[in-house]
Amino acid sequence: MVQTPTQLLTLEAFLQLPETKPASEFINGQVTQKPMPQGEHSVLQGELVSGVNAVAKTAKVAHAFPELRCVFGGAAIVPDVSVFRWHRIPRTSAGRVANRFEIPPNWAIEILSPDQSQTQVLAKLLHCMEQGTELGWLLDPENETVLTIFPEMRVKLYQGTEPLLVLQNIDLTLLAAEIFSWLALPE
Repeated sequence: MVQTPTQLLTLEAFLQLPETKPASEFINGQVTQKPMPQGEHSVLQGELVSGVNAVAKTAKVAHAFPELRCVFGGAAIVPDVSVFRWHRIPRTSAGRVANRFEIPPNWAIEILSPDQSQTQVLAKLLHCMEQGTELGWLLDPENETVLTIFPEMRVKLYQGTEPLLVLQNIDLTLLAAEIFSWLALPE
């Protein structure tokens, strides 16, 4: 993540800044810019969004959103994948999905990019958990591990063929080995 000078901003001032590509985030008075997604990151993000939505969206249980700005708890973050329970998805008076999400996701998923600070990404997930997120995942493609964060800040590291815990009521079984196998495209 690229860090701006140490000048502290307010959340309101940050939200008035022009959008950046890749997205900038605001947490603990600091602005950081997410790294530009690369191949592995893009594959994992796309497959996770598709996989979750294939079961959760169809059943109207939840919806997975890629790169969605979420403003809550004095921060503005953009998880790689944000999953919201169906009844919590902000909607307009016409019933359309709202542009502003001012609540934490139920499930926040981050994918570690090369040269990205694991500590900064973990801090984002911990902020989500402090604000009511039910489940956090930190995928590390290099080590093929998924660090899972539960309420009360409990953590568990998954790898190989142990089934990962997903958001309750989503009928989806995933293994760390399966997720990282998505990176090996068939010839």
